[in-house]
Amino acid sequence: MSYERPWYRHYDYCVPASIRIPRIAVHDLLQIPANACPDKAAFIFGEHKTTFWELRRLVFRFAGVLAQKGVRQGSRVGIHLPTSPHYIIAYFATLSLGAIVVNINPLYTVDEMKEIVLTTGLKTLITVDTALSNVTKLCTDIPGMRVIITDINDVSWGKEGRKGSYDSEKDWYDFMQLLQESNKEIRPRVMVSSEDPAVIQFTGGTTGVPKGAILTHGNIVAATLQFALWITPITQYVPIEKRSTFLSLPLFHVFGNLVLVMSIFGAHTQILVPRFQVDETMDIISRFNEITYFPAVPTMITAILNHRRAGELQLGKKIGILASGGAPLPVSLIEKIDDMGLYFLEGAGMTETAAMGHTTPIIGPRKPGSVGIPAPGMDARLVDLEEGAEDVPDGEPGEILFRGPNVTKGFWNNSEETEKQIRDGWLHTGDVAVRDEDGYVYIVDRKKDMIIAGGYNIYPREIDEILHRHPKVKDAVAVGIPDEYRGETVKAFIVPKDGEMISEEEIVAFCKEKLVAYKVPKIVEFRESLPESAVGKILRKALREEEIAKKRSEG
Repeated sequence: MSYERPWYRHYDYCVPASIRIPRIAVHDLLQIPANACPDKAAFIFGEHKTTFWELRRLVFRFAGVLAQKGVRQGSRVGIHLPTSPHYIIAYFATLSLGAIVVNINPLYTVDEMKEIVLTTGLKTLITVDTALSNVTKLCTDIPGMRVIITDINDVSWGKEGRKGSYDSEKDWYDFMQLLQESNKEIRPRVMVSSEDPAVIQFTGGTTGVPKGAILTHGNIVAATLQFALWITPITQYVPIEKRSTFLSLPLFHVFGNLVLVMSIFGAHTQILVPRFQVDETMDIISRFNEITYFPAVPTMITAILNHRRAGELQLGKKIGILASGGAPLPVSLIEKIDDMGLYFLEGAGMTETAAMGHTTPIIGPRKPGSVGIPAPGMDARLVDLEEGAEDVPDGEPGEILFRGPNVTKGFWNNSEETEKQIRDGWLHTGDVAVRDEDGYVYIVDRKKDMIIAGGYNIYPREIDEILHRHPKVKDAVAVGIPDEYRGETVKAFIVPKDGEMISEEEIVAFCKEKLVAYKVPKIVEFRESLPESAVGKILRKALREEEIAKKRSEG
């Protein structure tokens, strides 16, 4: 089988076509800035700063605590935290023991958490105090879990632990209290291979059921180097003492996770913000003279560029690299970014590739509508949509396939999904795209019906299942429809049972009880019937096309 790599000639002058990936564990990367710039701030959280050397000490102290509580090599540890220093400490501590991080959105409902816990068999959960109501219900349904609770606003690092604040007999503990009681600050004597699992990151399956992609230490280290090298045309000119990253992306998401590790490896000071709020973000941009790297999703970028202070802050001088992922940016917004003098990257990765995939070069050609070219060390193909075996000519639609050191080897306890998605060493992404003669890729459709709203991946079948559980619903389907702000938004089409009356408010309230907020339908339309194929399958794509046509006629 032969295929060409025309994209190599468009790599920036200092980006290699291939890279050698060190065979080390993810947590080993923390040692680099801890030695190179020990007194530099690893992160800033509000008014608090913690240096790289102090972060190293905290990580090993917390690792000692986890080991005392029974966490061992191969144990699964759920991290159920927003973007905060506590997440970083828990993440690197877990990995340094050879245990496996299971990322869990702290806004998930009990049912969503339960599925992840049962799938992975995790016994330790590190959570936030604002989620205790759901965690209590979870532990009632699944007894025997060890729970460590934190208040993310407490950054005293164990100096003022709250003794007795939780029930140790029930195996519930306070994060800060455990740090206070820990006296071990040495690296755990655990040998961790680059082939060992580091993270189980959940994504949607071809059946709509979430599946846990296994990202090894080697996968994450590879993605880290791929991205760090990609942005060297800018970062090479920034002295280490000035390197910084603005990080309000959720760290439990694969994009945020990559940014976290890349920033540690590059000795960036991370400006941590638990939740994006545009006014607060503009204040932070104003406060810092320079922010080297600013990763975002389109909704964040739209809010920032349209803010009343965008002009006065001279964003081009303040931000070194603005990077967008999660969903395509409209050309009009890209033009606005260029008008403000910003260096801009747009890319498309996925959970199964540790967030790396295609991305636009910093100095190379810009092609509006394209997500760019494959990252260093990656191979990519476009194959026929029927069999997924033959490469398609440039300009014709095909499914994107990936192969590379950052690509998952499979899914946790799910051989069926592994065999479906990974064949002959190639990851079948389900994304349909066309490629031009330069190797630039334009995503045109999705074989899967995934919705991308505000940078979040939403699998509509999961919403379908919830809608069908409503006692007054006869038939229902969720569809992603175009939205100027979120990229896409969720619309539910519902056929009520005969004689039943349902309101939009009733459907939304029902979904809010069972789904995280970004999955809840924002629009509900009631119909007498839904379009079906000859074999009775609801034509989700037809409904989406109706909405697109409606938008065009209105615009």
